[in-house]
Amino acid sequence: MRTIELQAPGGIENLKLVDRPTPTPGRQEILIKVKASALNYRDVEIARGSYHTRFALPLVLLSDGVGEVAAVGAEVSRFKIGDRVCGTFWQRWVAGSFVMAEASYQRGGPIDGMLSEYALLDEQAAVLAPAHLSDLEAATLACAGVTAWHALFTEGKLLPGETVLTLGTGGVSLFAVQLAKTAGARVIVTSSSDEKLARAKELGAHDGVNYRDNPEWAEAVLRLTDGRGADHIIEVGGPQSFAQSLNAAARCGQINVIGYLGGNDGSVNPLDIFRRQVTARGIPVGSRQSFEAMNRAIAVNGLRPVIDKVFPWYEAASALRYLEHGYPFGKVVLDHMQ
Repeated sequence: MRTIELQAPGGIENLKLVDRPTPTPGRQEILIKVKASALNYRDVEIARGSYHTRFALPLVLLSDGVGEVAAVGAEVSRFKIGDRVCGTFWQRWVAGSFVMAEASYQRGGPIDGMLSEYALLDEQAAVLAPAHLSDLEAATLACAGVTAWHALFTEGKLLPGETVLTLGTGGVSLFAVQLAKTAGARVIVTSSSDEKLARAKELGAHDGVNYRDNPEWAEAVLRLTDGRGADHIIEVGGPQSFAQSLNAAARCGQINVIGYLGGNDGSVNPLDIFRRQVTARGIPVGSRQSFEAMNRAIAVNGLRPVIDKVFPWYEAASALRYLEHGYPFGKVVLDHMQ
């Protein structure tokens, strides 16, 4: 089978197309023919060598993908040949709290990911893809979709009428817009682009704040909420935006820390957390249970993930560069059938 390996750290140019033996599924394993995969900024950082954890190389990148079950090992009971499945990010986090996750079993690093013609999955680390989604759409769910769901529903217990603030218009933020809208929440989105804010409103956002025009965007959020603030914040900017997220939070609000696109240097006054009694938590994607719950909600509501651009899978290096520098609206996806 053809596979794209990261063969050395320090650059996207170190991705190489190679031939590997097609694996044979063992006990309780399934082999899928990958139909599509999707990129996350984590993949860029692993390729660049700037990710907070170093993994043994060569490594097959990408945690997100969908494929058709091509072979099953002994004692497989959850799937059959021909099923269309998505792999999970955490291979051994089926349900429960994050203490059940094992760091050495993350797909796309340290375990080989989806950037290949075939992928071997533990049957406990896969879910059926929503039937109404295309392969390209279903490929986007495992990381960005589950992260948004886990933050808002598994951990956040989002209620109708509450206010959700999402920073930016990347994959996680747009999933949060769509999912929060279906739950009856009010959604506010930030972006540097009025065009992107208009597109977010088409997806269900109620209000938008241009942070270039409003550098103190927390004040704009407070004005939009009559001084109350946001109950749930999808924080993807990191330390540079966290202080403003605190100022934009409602009393007893929740800040879900997901990314650090704004860098990893900054300072936070803990008194701001105390004054508002804010809960701040890291969101490490989510469990298979969260994935399955999200898929049911996606199917019931007919939601479709937002795809910014599609590349042939063998152009993964170009796709990673685009994700790094293109500021996409939604997900960047690889088509493995091209």
